Amino acid sequence: MKGLFPSEQDTVSFETFMSYALHDPKHGYYARSISTVGRGGDFTTTAEISPALAKAIAAWLHDQLRATKCVHVIELGPGSGALAAAVRAQLPWHVRWRTQWHLVETSTSLRTIQQNRPELGRAQWHDSVEEALSASGGAACIYSNEFFDAFPVRLFQFGEDAWHEVHVRQSSEGDLAESLRASEILPESSLWQRVWRQGQRVEVHQSVQKWLQTMGHHWQRGAMLTIDYGATADLLYQRQPTGSLRSYRAQQRMTGLDLYKNVGHQDITADVNFTDLMDWSCSFAASQSLQTQAEFLAPYVDAKHPGDLYAIDPWGAGGAFQVWHCTTRK
Repeated sequence: MKGLFPSEQDTVSFETFMSYALHDPKHGYYARSISTVGRGGDFTTTAEISPALAKAIAAWLHDQLRATKCVHVIELGPGSGALAAAVRAQLPWHVRWRTQWHLVETSTSLRTIQQNRPELGRAQWHDSVEEALSASGGAACIYSNEFFDAFPVRLFQFGEDAWHEVHVRQSSEGDLAESLRASEILPESSLWQRVWRQGQRVEVHQSVQKWLQTMGHHWQRGAMLTIDYGATADLLYQRQPTGSLRSYRAQQRMTGLDLYKNVGHQDITADVNFTDLMDWSCSFAASQSLQTQAEFLAPYVDAKHPGDLYAIDPWGAGGAFQVWHCTTRK
């Protein structure tokens, strides 16, 4: 593992490490290692388990396309493409006929899987949401499932009545270890308004904040739906003193120092702070709402389908996943 970091530095922030481990064009997990999602892959999303998800998103899209008068749909991080195909199949034929689908995918391997799905028809692929919005004339309905959790996070630990940022150090032999550095300037987040115990770790998706700011400049009209695991700031770290960071490889969950093993060969993720997400979107959002996945899917569930029941379990995926909806003010 010697020479892991792309620069001459032997110590980088955890955010830089996570970005490299996931998104480096040559060595990152999404660039080279991920070959499938679901059974046989490193992780499984609700889209591969529950038909209710596609039904619910399709119903949302049907309403929002009509309300916003948009004819473009953008899916962020389509994964295997199963969700896009299922959502399209749930829409009336005349909506499918007049709607242009755009898929934002940076992983070459996943994009190949998506492009091999004939159900996606004349969909267009893009490297960024800005590129997709440009192709849409700035007017689009946007949705995603487990998208923001793949963004790199800044990692902080509270100690000695101050916050310290976690950095990752690489020895001359290539071994990885953590170090703490005092943080005089903290990123914008709702987390700092709470009282924390010594040793508590938290993650801040500052990369998502930057993404939202950039996206907001290009998005002129439409609605957005985001489904991801996480919670509001007051609930996010209940019974999680070491934070929410974890990795997945071959359906196995790993935490702690295991995050630094198999770099580039495992997914690394963290819960989404939906309070931050909503605060960071105030500049472009006319309205915002938040509900659990269980509440969002309830009208579309087949009580005899085990995947649907899994998706709405309030003590499992139904409560762990949140659904954020916003509309533009422009």
